Amino acid sequence: MKTILVIEDEQMIRESISDLLQIEGFGVMNADLGTKGIQMAQEYLPDLILCDVNMPDVDGYHVLSTLQQNPIVKTIPFIFLTARGTKTDLRHGMNLGADDYLVKPCTAEELLEAIASRFARHDLFRTQSQQQLEALRNNIALFLPHELHTPLNGILLFSEILMGEYESISRSEILEIAEGIHSSADRLYRLIQNFLCYAQLEIAAHDPDRRAVLCAGETFGGEAQIAEIAARLALQADRSADLSLKLQKANLRMSGTRLQKTMEELIGNAFKFSQPGTVVEISSYLTEQNFVVQIADSGRGMTSEQIASLGAYMQFDRRFYEQQGSGLGLIIAKRMLELHGGGLAIESAVGQQTTVQATIPLAVNDER
Repeated sequence: MKTILVIEDEQMIRESISDLLQIEGFGVMNADLGTKGIQMAQEYLPDLILCDVNMPDVDGYHVLSTLQQNPIVKTIPFIFLTARGTKTDLRHGMNLGADDYLVKPCTAEELLEAIASRFARHDLFRTQSQQQLEALRNNIALFLPHELHTPLNGILLFSEILMGEYESISRSEILEIAEGIHSSADRLYRLIQNFLCYAQLEIAAHDPDRRAVLCAGETFGGEAQIAEIAARLALQADRSADLSLKLQKANLRMSGTRLQKTMEELIGNAFKFSQPGTVVEISSYLTEQNFVVQIADSGRGMTSEQIASLGAYMQFDRRFYEQQGSGLGLIIAKRMLELHGGGLAIESAVGQQTTVQATIPLAVNDER
């Protein structure tokens, strides 16, 4: 049995609604004041809240605003009941987070239809969230052990050699073994960080509070940070001469840490999947609200099918290209940009060129 909290100061209306809902098989709780309704909602966690707007102590807008501050209660479907049905009133309620807005007097059919619609949408959202989280768990369970196996094997192999033959190994061989252990450990560390990052992004996509925390922060001089990242990655790939930068100044609505992760994945791919001696060009342009970064390389490219099926744990043509990594880089960058209100677009011609376009919202106080 689903329980509905009715917050209504007029006794006749409150009792009429309660009787109707009980006849329809709902459990009903009643509050004759807004403050009492807030207390009952937080204490009993009903499945849905019906709330009048005009009440003698606090109005319905205050009730909703207060409940929205509680992460447990804020997900409960909330329907306003009011005699004021202007467009301004409706918009104000919706902006606060209300799910629906019924103008009194309304018929029993209208009320029941609104309730059924809210329950159906809430159940659908909950089902979809559970399915996506279950898919995330399954993907991690299936792919994580496989991806961890290769670098872990490298660490075990090199360490066994070191322990078994330490008396006869030359200093140069010890250095070579140490480099092998470090390389495998570094790959293992980056792999674990990417899986954790991807899981964090997927959870944040379905949790407004986590999303708010993840998307907090700005970067002043975003173009300078992108240039520094590009120069560092080019140097690591021994391809500094291949890097071309044409970036405009901009302050971005993305923290420096998130910007760094996004750009490292996108720019790193450009160097990883193109040949030395070919240009990796990083340019940008500004729109009214966004900073758009374009990263172009002359690598192996992607088919339209591969771009359309971009997803986690997928590295395209892995059977034909010996390339380490879980294939999470693109999807991490895509999710990161989308959560911040931006996006990722890819244009590619197989064997010719790939252009990745990352859209990042400008900071509110961006000065151009």
